[in-house]
Amino acid sequence: MSQSEVQLNAQRLYGNRIRVRACGICIENDRVLMIGHRAILGENTFWSPPGGGVEVGEMAEDGLKREFLEETGLKISVGKLLLMNEFVKLPLHGIELFFVVKRVGGELILGHDPEMELSQQLIQKVEWFSLDKIKRLNLSDKHHFWQKYTSFDEIIA
Repeated sequence: MSQSEVQLNAQRLYGNRIRVRACGICIENDRVLMIGHRAILGENTFWSPPGGGVEVGEMAEDGLKREFLEETGLKISVGKLLLMNEFVKLPLHGIELFFVVKRVGGELILGHDPEMELSQQLIQKVEWFSLDKIKRLNLSDKHHFWQKYTSFDEIIA
């Protein structure tokens, strides 16, 4: 499937509505777990913390645990809410809740988006990033969450 077909399908699934997302910041050994997605709005791989849409009737923390397991194979405990972020770049509009999380089980794998067919998967990579590596990424290739923080200590403090 072509990149433009994948982008159109992703915009059909996620666009033209307000979507509540729960995202987890998992830091181990001075590295944070990141997901590399096929770009929906741009051209390059887009790096962001694991997470995804909260379903109707699902608590945000439960949605985050489900999404983290689907995307990374890891079981987590959910800690404090760090911040709420609103993202608007039509047709996408998201309310994002960022939590500190800790790994409590599982094995790291390249997960999947269950709502998408295998040929249309957005998740391409799962990697641990140092803060320096995140800073070296172009702003358009990473979640703007990273503009708010200058150290991992600042995030979890």
